[in-house]
Amino acid sequence: MLSEPLTSIKFPADIFKLPNGLTVIHQYLPATPVVVADIWVKAGASVEPAGWTGMAHFLEHMIFKGTATQKPGEFDWAIETRGGYANAATSHDYAHFFINTADRYLEDSLPLLADLLLHPAIPEDEFVRERDVVIEEIRGCYDNPDWLGFQSLSENVYQRHPYGHSILGTQEQLMELTPQQMRSFHASQYQPENMTVVIVGACDRKSALNLVQESFQNFPDPGNCPRINPDAEPPITEIRRQEVYLPRIEQARLLMAWIGPGVEQLSDAYGLDLLSVVLADGRSSRLVRQLREELQLVQGISSAFSLQRDSSLFTISACLEPQHLEQVEELICSHLLELHQTPISSTELCRCQRLLSNDYIFSTEAASQLAGLYGYYNTIASAEVSITYPHQIQRWKPGDLIHLAQQYLSPYHYAATVIKPITGDW
Repeated sequence: MLSEPLTSIKFPADIFKLPNGLTVIHQYLPATPVVVADIWVKAGASVEPAGWTGMAHFLEHMIFKGTATQKPGEFDWAIETRGGYANAATSHDYAHFFINTADRYLEDSLPLLADLLLHPAIPEDEFVRERDVVIEEIRGCYDNPDWLGFQSLSENVYQRHPYGHSILGTQEQLMELTPQQMRSFHASQYQPENMTVVIVGACDRKSALNLVQESFQNFPDPGNCPRINPDAEPPITEIRRQEVYLPRIEQARLLMAWIGPGVEQLSDAYGLDLLSVVLADGRSSRLVRQLREELQLVQGISSAFSLQRDSSLFTISACLEPQHLEQVEELICSHLLELHQTPISSTELCRCQRLLSNDYIFSTEAASQLAGLYGYYNTIASAEVSITYPHQIQRWKPGDLIHLAQQYLSPYHYAATVIKPITGDW
């Protein structure tokens, strides 16, 4: 396969490691008077101790419920009255919290967010109230057939790794969690060596560094929360098939998945992005052209490669009439076999490389996009590799992609989840 990411490309931001272990990434963009502060923490759902499923996402909610010096809601009021915007997200590999604000307000805003991240009170009354909010979020997901299908597929694929668990957890699991457990999880995971603070926008380097150093002090005592270090999911060596029957859906769903490389084989991830475009990205892609445009067997079909720290995921998803399920799955497998045997043309490869390169350019136009890109990569790998993506995409040759398809995309070993409507026809 290809060599590791290019090192000759200059990273446009500055990276600092503070004495306490905190990583700071700064890029000065003077074009607009806006600054984004994005704080990334290696505290996603995959590091939750046994029995604590849903803790990382629930903690994301509770972070905003105040500290000893901030009452619940004060942070949101302070940001919004200055015309700013704040939000957060949790995945299996990370949690991150960000502020978009005018440059002159960063000095007032960042210390407030740092206080929430380092010293959340997690009061018991707010814990109970917010748990109900998260439970309603879970109930809403159970009304979404696509979410149910993907979650079933994840459980089918990841039978050992925590990636198979829902990030939200379940109502039963959440009801077992306690505020003290959450405080323990927070103190263990929200430590400087697990954090990256990204500042992008109209704030100079010296001001940004001084502000971060002043704001991110006095981290909590890490305590003795149970820690886990999950191993990568082993390869699938069979066809794992499952069927799910749901009411109130008009069409079936076919979801197929393969385990891909983690960040230790990052170069392979770029090639799998290309194969995803070859198969089902755009009307001229192979599966879309044959299954939707020509044979009209599916209403829609797509493929995706999702890079994750340990064991990534390659998926193909289709929405179709139930009577076409078997035929469509067979045709998908025949296309995979063709990728194993016949090099794609240079014209097709160039189309895919151009599409991915352009998508990358469009996704790095704003300060918020750059901050998210740097923080994400620094959390699962290293920030520097984030800018090598277009160059890595261009290095792939048709013969390389054959070997990659043979290694990861077997037509004989995969997980398949089928969602069928509950009707009188079954």
